[in-house]
Amino acid sequence: MGRVTVIGGGISGLATAALLAADGWSVDLLEQRDEVGGRAGTWEQDGFRFDTGPSWYLMPEVFDHFFRLLGTSAAEQLDLVRLDPAYRVFFEGHADPVDVLTTRARNVALFDAIEPGAGQRLEQYLDSADDALAMAVDHFLYTSFDRPANLAHADVLRRAPQLAGLLGRSLESHVASRFDDVRLRQILGYPAVFLGSSPSRAPSMYHLMSGMDLAGGVLYPQGGFSTLIDAIAALARARGVRIHTGATVIGIDTVATDRLPFVPGARARVEGVTFRTAERIEWIGADVVVGAADLHHLETRLLPEHLRTYPESWWRRRDPGPGAVLAYLGVEGELPQLAHHTMFFTQDWASNFDDVLGRPGRVPDPASSYVCKPSATDPTVAPPGDENVFVLVPVPADVGLGRGGIDGTGDPVIEKTADAAIAQISAWAGVPDLASRIKVRRTVGPGDFAADLNAWSGGALGPAHTLRQSAFLRARNASRHVDGLLYAGSSTIPGIGLPMCLISAELVLKRLRGDRSAGPIGEPTGTTVDA
Repeated sequence: MGRVTVIGGGISGLATAALLAADGWSVDLLEQRDEVGGRAGTWEQDGFRFDTGPSWYLMPEVFDHFFRLLGTSAAEQLDLVRLDPAYRVFFEGHADPVDVLTTRARNVALFDAIEPGAGQRLEQYLDSADDALAMAVDHFLYTSFDRPANLAHADVLRRAPQLAGLLGRSLESHVASRFDDVRLRQILGYPAVFLGSSPSRAPSMYHLMSGMDLAGGVLYPQGGFSTLIDAIAALARARGVRIHTGATVIGIDTVATDRLPFVPGARARVEGVTFRTAERIEWIGADVVVGAADLHHLETRLLPEHLRTYPESWWRRRDPGPGAVLAYLGVEGELPQLAHHTMFFTQDWASNFDDVLGRPGRVPDPASSYVCKPSATDPTVAPPGDENVFVLVPVPADVGLGRGGIDGTGDPVIEKTADAAIAQISAWAGVPDLASRIKVRRTVGPGDFAADLNAWSGGALGPAHTLRQSAFLRARNASRHVDGLLYAGSSTIPGIGLPMCLISAELVLKRLRGDRSAGPIGEPTGTTVDA
C-alpha cells in the first residue's frame, strides 16, 4: 500500500501502527522516550512498580473489538480481574465511606439504602445511559464526521429531541433533577473528571459513563496497565511495525503540489519526517504521517505556520482540561482502609472545579482526590506486605505550578499539594501514621506533563469534553492543509481515555480505507491467534 510513519508511541500510536500494518502498510513508529506507553508508562523503585497514568479499565467492549480486529482477543492478551468493590468513596462530613459494587442490582439496592426511592430512579437513569451509549457507538464515536449524511440517519433524526436535551443540559443539572443526596450526586457526577471536565461543564449526554461502572463493573489487568501496552506493542511488531525509541521528531516534511485529490484546498502533501536520535539527525520518507502525539505540539511545533489547521490562535479559544499532581507512594505495611480505587470528595465541589478549570485557576484547598491501590489486587506491584499507592489531585493545567521530584525534591507547590493529599487520606480514611510509613515517594506536576509528553498547557488528560469540544466540534483527525497528515490520540476525535484512543486508531484506518460509515469496522471471522 505504501509507507506510514506514526509519531508517538502511546497507546493511540501503537494501536494505529498495529492496525495499519495488519492492513498491509509498511509502518515505522517514532517515540521520543526510551520506552513506549506515553501517559500509560511505568516507574519502578525498591520493589514497587507504578502505573504512571491510566488506572481504570472501562468500556471493555472497545478493547475486545480492537483486539479482534488483530485476530486475537482481550482474554488472550490480558489477565483481567473484576474489582469488588468497584471503588470506594469518602465524603467530607460523613464518617463512613460508600462502596460502589460490581453489579447493577447491588448498586440499585445501595442507592435505595442511601436515599429511599433512589434505586428505581437509578434503574431509569442507567436505562437512559445504556441508550445514550448505544447511540454514541452507532453514530458518534466511530466516525470522522466527514460524511454529513451520517448525522441525518433516521435513528439520529428520530432521537433529535432527546439528543438536543442531552446536549443542552449539564450533567450536574441532569443528576440533580433525579437525586437529592449529595453523595449520590457526586457518584453520578464524578465521571466528568474522566472527560477532563466538570459536572457543570459536561453535557448530560455523558451520563452514559455511569452505566460503565455502576452496571458493568470495573476491571483491572493483572500486572498493571503496562501489560496492555506490551500486548499492543507485541501485536504491532508481529505484524511488521518497526518501533524506534529515543527518536524525537523535529519536523513533518511536506512538498507543495497541485494534485490534491483527497484534501480539497490543501497546499502540500507529506513527504517524510525529520527526527533526532542521540547520535544524529535522520529522515524517513512517508506517504502518510499519523500524528499520535499531543496535537498542539504537532501543529504548532512541527508544521510551518501556513500549513497549520489548528494554529495557536485556535488553541487560545479552547479548554485544556485539568492538570494534575501525581504522587507515587510505596507504603510500608498494609492499608485495608483503601480499596483498589478510592476517591475523596469535598463538600464544596463547585469551588473545587472552579479552582481547577477556571481562568486563571488555582490549586484547590481542600482538594478532592483519587487514590489507586493496585496492590489490593495485584501482588506483583509491591513487596510482600507493603502497598503501592498512586494519588491524583486535579489542579489547573498550568506549567507554572512546576515539576515534581523524588523524595520531596519537586517544586514547592507540587510537594505541598502532595502533602495535603497524604494528610487527607490519613485523616479521612483513619491512617494516622501514613506519612511516616512512606518508603518511596515521587511526585509529578503539570511541568512534567509538558516537558515529558509535550502536553498542551501541562494538561494531564487532553482537551476537556465541553460541548464545543465534543463529537464533530472536537479537533478533527485529518489536516485540512496537508494531504496525507492524519491524527490520533486524546487531542482529537473521539476524545480522552484509553478506549477513545483505541477508537481514534481505528478512525485512521477507516480514513485510509475510504470507509465513511458511522460504526465500528466489521470484525474478521475465524480463529484467533496469539501475537
